[in-house]
Amino acid sequence: MSRVPAARPAGSGRGGGAARPAPVVERAARRAGPRLVVCADVGSTFTKVVVVDLAGGALVGAAAHRTTADTDVLDGLAAAVSAAGGDGYPLRVCSSAGGGLRLAVVGYERLVTASAGERVGLSAGARVVRVCAGPLDASGVAGLVEARPDVVLLVGGTDGGDAQVLTHNAARLARMRPRVPVVAAGNAEARDEVVGRLTAAGVPVVAAGNVLPRIGVLDAGPARAAIREVFLRHVIGGKRLSRGRRFASLVRGATPEVVLGGVELLGETLDGDLAVVDVGGATTDVYSVLAPDEGGAAREVAGTLWRGRTVEGDLGMRVGAAGVVEAAAGQRLLADGEREVLAAAAAARVADAGLLPVDAAGWAVDARLAGLATTVALRRHARPGPDGGTGRDLRGVRLLIGSGGVLRHGPPGLAGRVLAEALGDHGGGWAPPRSAQVVVDVDGVLAAAGLLAADHPDAAAGLLRSRLSGVRFAAR
Repeated sequence: MSRVPAARPAGSGRGGGAARPAPVVERAARRAGPRLVVCADVGSTFTKVVVVDLAGGALVGAAAHRTTADTDVLDGLAAAVSAAGGDGYPLRVCSSAGGGLRLAVVGYERLVTASAGERVGLSAGARVVRVCAGPLDASGVAGLVEARPDVVLLVGGTDGGDAQVLTHNAARLARMRPRVPVVAAGNAEARDEVVGRLTAAGVPVVAAGNVLPRIGVLDAGPARAAIREVFLRHVIGGKRLSRGRRFASLVRGATPEVVLGGVELLGETLDGDLAVVDVGGATTDVYSVLAPDEGGAAREVAGTLWRGRTVEGDLGMRVGAAGVVEAAAGQRLLADGEREVLAAAAAARVADAGLLPVDAAGWAVDARLAGLATTVALRRHARPGPDGGTGRDLRGVRLLIGSGGVLRHGPPGLAGRVLAEALGDHGGGWAPPRSAQVVVDVDGVLAAAGLLAADHPDAAAGLLRSRLSGVRFAAR
């Protein structure tokens, strides 16, 4: 098994185009005088870097390096930046290293505000590690402590509705005095009382607009912004990923939220619905951007996010490999005798997250794990949940994008087989896309587009157009 991926200049390999060493590209770019920026995704296993020309969104360099969380993440980041030819250019970073953003949701009713809070947390790039519904009691407090969240999202009640449970839970959190910040995004009429109680107890708190101002109306934006603020101010620096403050100052958001921003931007340029499956080392994330149903279809009381994300914390290619085998066995996706063989291979990957296949047998195992993770994750994203959720209707998805190292760096044909396996899953309690174009984010540009979307939207859109070859973009 190989341990560290080699740097890859833009245009090499399956991405197409003439391959040139990144330093040569950098020197030529300096002479031409473009505005270059470096976008980096510091993941739990690998740090991925791309260098982008802001003039039109061209990708001029790319590289990856093992994430050096065991020493200082800046070591691996610097190595990747240098290999991509990005030394000396402005740097933008997103991160899911150190477990990413762990969020607990404390809400009113499981089917309404708690569910709405959970969806908002997922869209904010968090891994939701605990959902509490109703008045917090001793067991609920114990569960929060056990979950070890980085942030608590406190929600409850529509604006002007019943605030009793919300204020009770605020008082309970105040007595608990958690060592993590709280984002208060419940009934607006109780906001001052909630913030006052937490502040008086010394609990860091950020107030945001209600996630569910009215039944059936889900407003994710204010709470997402508050969670991002808390992540940047309180969380990323406490992960002990770097010795100084520079890394925390570079990070602009949690990687999943940044990727969702790139996916949302892509959705605005496409003609049709879109879904993305990102198979990582620890988790498998699914994103979807769907056209709002204007025909009056039944909506959930907890509201609908037409641009959403789910994260499967038990499905991954390395840290989460054992969970893939267990989940696939539970859903009867394994052949007779396959569970034991895959379980042994998964255990080796859990023990050494840096392992990379070097022969056909190793790639065959990774392909099988990736196919199972993708299928299970799409099932969970789309089909109705035990809480009464309607799921997400992916039948009209016109574009399915595969992302993650196993799909980017696998042998020719691997990514196509993995995604085709998921699209052929007609027995999993969900309806797969009827006619989806399949592409792979070979260069990891979704995260880079998300990092650029706010202040360089044209460059971000140009990057997506140039690197997602074959995608049918809408006329502009």
